[in-house]
Amino acid sequence: MDASLRRFSLFYFCYYAALGAYTPYVGRWVDGLGHSGYVVGAMLGLWYGSRIVSPPAWAALSGRSARPGYWFVAGCALTLLCFAGFLFTQSAWALLGVMAAFGLFYNAVMPQFEAMTLTALGPRTDLYGRLRVWGSIGFLLVASSYGALMDRFGDRAFPWLTLPLFAAMLLAAWPHRRDTPPAHVDTVSDAGHLWKRPGVRRFLLVAMLMQVGFGPFYVFYTLHLQAAGHSGAAIGMLWAVGVLIEIAMFWQAPKLIARFGASRLMMVCLAVTVVRWTVTALFAHSLPIMVLAASTHAMSFAVFHACCMRQMSAFFPGKRAAAGQSLLYGFSSGVGGVLGAGMAALAWESAGGGRLAFLLGAAVTVVAWVVYALRRRESLVPA
Repeated sequence: MDASLRRFSLFYFCYYAALGAYTPYVGRWVDGLGHSGYVVGAMLGLWYGSRIVSPPAWAALSGRSARPGYWFVAGCALTLLCFAGFLFTQSAWALLGVMAAFGLFYNAVMPQFEAMTLTALGPRTDLYGRLRVWGSIGFLLVASSYGALMDRFGDRAFPWLTLPLFAAMLLAAWPHRRDTPPAHVDTVSDAGHLWKRPGVRRFLLVAMLMQVGFGPFYVFYTLHLQAAGHSGAAIGMLWAVGVLIEIAMFWQAPKLIARFGASRLMMVCLAVTVVRWTVTALFAHSLPIMVLAASTHAMSFAVFHACCMRQMSAFFPGKRAAAGQSLLYGFSSGVGGVLGAGMAALAWESAGGGRLAFLLGAAVTVVAWVVYALRRRESLVPA
């Protein structure tokens, strides 16, 4: 790899290493502070909600600058500053306030960095995977180890354990302060009539429902396994299994899509995900079964995501790709994430707890499967 590109892989590593601490364990920390599942759900709901508003708002600000790299570094610095606020907050409202500010900046910097990466690569887009894989490696190393660290130092040590990762992210951002601005990036408003093309709205609905079904996993998976008697080390190992399988399957997904087709594979991925959430709900006490369930992340996330990208390239070709990605990001990660977090929190606080939460996740994924199956009468991808 070109030495000039190593700084990109370093930032991916640091960004997703911090995410590897935050996503699996922030719920455990909030629960350890004595807050209810509603607060945990609200924290993650704000996290996903900020994905709807912060990327376009930040892009509008940085896009007017001749030196967007400085905006990028500023976003990373503000992310670190906002996360440091968790060191001094324990009440529910204070946590939610810090979360709102933290999510706005943390979710803003990666879309900008992706554009900077693609600009630096130019025609060498085949190298993107080699850069991005370091993000998965960073997530894997941290997610697999932080459960044991929290067992050792206690749940309340979470902000102190995680803050150095955000400091490292800021240091990794500094070499990019003079990066050149990317070409014009389309926004959602640039999608225009593409929103009305056959199959687009149904496809986006399926992607959103899939994300809703993932809500219990992202919000309460760690707590669900902890309640079933698993140690932090075991839970970290289960997160690691999922990420390792994800990395391996991303390399194989193009071959699978070429052989079986994206639409057919999406049907299989949705069905596998239904089984995954059902098994997680009913057999959380069994570590071997949870390992098998975690291994299905290869289909429910990696292959499904690759199939979505294949469909998006057909729906939104060429210069329209950025507009399409904005739509997908807003509907799936944004709206779907908020709805999934809310559903999970309501279920968690009910008598059904984690079992009901994951069963609801399975039920929503069944709806996604039905919606997509009905779409088979339409053109699966536009001409």
